[in-house]
Amino acid sequence: MSDSSRTAEDARVAFQSCKSSDPRDRVQFYDSWAQNYEQDTTLMSYRSPHLAVNFLSENFSGSREEAQVLDVACGTGWVAKLMVELGFRHFVGVDGSKGMLELAAKTGLYQDLRLALLGTQPLPAQTGVFDVVVIAGALDAGFVPVSVVREMCHAAKPGGFVCMVRGDHTGAPADKYKKDLERELQLMEEEGLWSLVGIKRADRYMEDPHVNPERDDVQDKHYISGTVYLYQKSINTAVKSHD
Repeated sequence: MSDSSRTAEDARVAFQSCKSSDPRDRVQFYDSWAQNYEQDTTLMSYRSPHLAVNFLSENFSGSREEAQVLDVACGTGWVAKLMVELGFRHFVGVDGSKGMLELAAKTGLYQDLRLALLGTQPLPAQTGVFDVVVIAGALDAGFVPVSVVREMCHAAKPGGFVCMVRGDHTGAPADKYKKDLERELQLMEEEGLWSLVGIKRADRYMEDPHVNPERDDVQDKHYISGTVYLYQKSINTAVKSHD
């Protein structure tokens, strides 16, 4: 059970406590954090799931009741809980943390949940069957590698949507990750795999857990901005020649 007495400072400590770049260490951290994850992220005004679901909802015109949704890095099931409120019913979740998946299972929203450490293991999803593929967060250095984006596109059916949300974190690794990600997104568009539906910037993705307004002599909360990328898979996914 989550600890109802947790404070914003507890949440900041949790966000800062996993510094290892080893994916296995991060999985162990998320296993231990699972029970308090949603409460801590709420305390930090974490909006990634909301940003993903809202932008998808604005652009999805198909049957929500019939749509098949692949929730990548699904965590405790936050995205599915928001999407079901908007009429979506069919979810498959993938995450590297068994602890997170156990909580996602308790939502009762997923038809299937699959354990996979993305980047070291392939995305466990059929090719060309999902109307929506979504990843909210996790797109950063040391988490889900850029290579997984192509796997997500493969999982979408022709005409399906791929929605990705990431925080615009600071530092050299995060800057490099963003450049590599946007290069890959552009390359995939040039290859004819998908087309850009839209990019949406958000000034308030989450509070910066490294800034404590009470301790760091700042007047207001500091927020990390975020970016939502939405693509639609091409009906004809034959790769274009670069000749």
